[in-house]
Amino acid sequence: MKYRHSYHAGNFADVHKHVAVLALLAALARKDKGFLYFETHAGPGDYLASDEADAGISKLGGVPFQSEELRAYRAAVDAFRKGRSPRAYPGSPVLAAGALRPQDRGLAIEILAPESRALERALGPGSRLKVEAGDGYQRLRAALPPVERRGLVLIDPPYEETRQDFERVTTTIADSLRRFEGGVYCAWYPIKEERDIASWKAGLVRTLNREVLFSELWIYPRDSRVGLNGSGLAIVNPPYQIDERMKVWMPELRNALDSAKVGGTSVELGRPAA
Repeated sequence: MKYRHSYHAGNFADVHKHVAVLALLAALARKDKGFLYFETHAGPGDYLASDEADAGISKLGGVPFQSEELRAYRAAVDAFRKGRSPRAYPGSPVLAAGALRPQDRGLAIEILAPESRALERALGPGSRLKVEAGDGYQRLRAALPPVERRGLVLIDPPYEETRQDFERVTTTIADSLRRFEGGVYCAWYPIKEERDIASWKAGLVRTLNREVLFSELWIYPRDSRVGLNGSGLAIVNPPYQIDERMKVWMPELRNALDSAKVGGTSVELGRPAA
């Protein structure tokens, strides 16, 4: 699956991921104590919505959403577009930076130096989120545990080498938990082959030996050959009631995105064997 952030900006997977990230940050912000937001694969942050956005963010204009999570997401995108192109789209580090409070701290890693510089420009001076060029996995090891002792880590690899990327997500979360057991870890993954996804999810739960919340949205049959059938998030140490809230906003989002009514949503807790 060849990947550049700009090729997919604003697609349905971006929408699912970005609503969830903002919801996780809002959950952490319910406590006054500051936290660290860390992103392993940041990208340039400032995009024009891709052609794939026609099945994503472009479908959400004017929809009367009931859930606060979807309203907050759309407000953040609208705020980013003010003074820009109506097809401007913010990446996750830009959205996260806008949600950080004075007591919070953000660190975004991007391996491509030109894209890391573009992200710095997108964030502008005075941002709570700092940008570094480098390997996100290596920098994550160095950043944990954070001095705040609270944090959200977004792991969002390109999945160009699909099997290796899935394996590295598992090993990264396992290693990170040894360094920072109480952190919230959110890993995005593509839904392409149902059998492979089920096997990886079971292996992740088994390796971590703890509960993992799986949030999935698909707008095509899960084994169709369109390339990307669905979007998944594996969340370790999910904040209180985040799963219940997902069961509210995800069906509402799917109804807006899935015109053909062939997709679905799932919010399930994977548990290790007794």
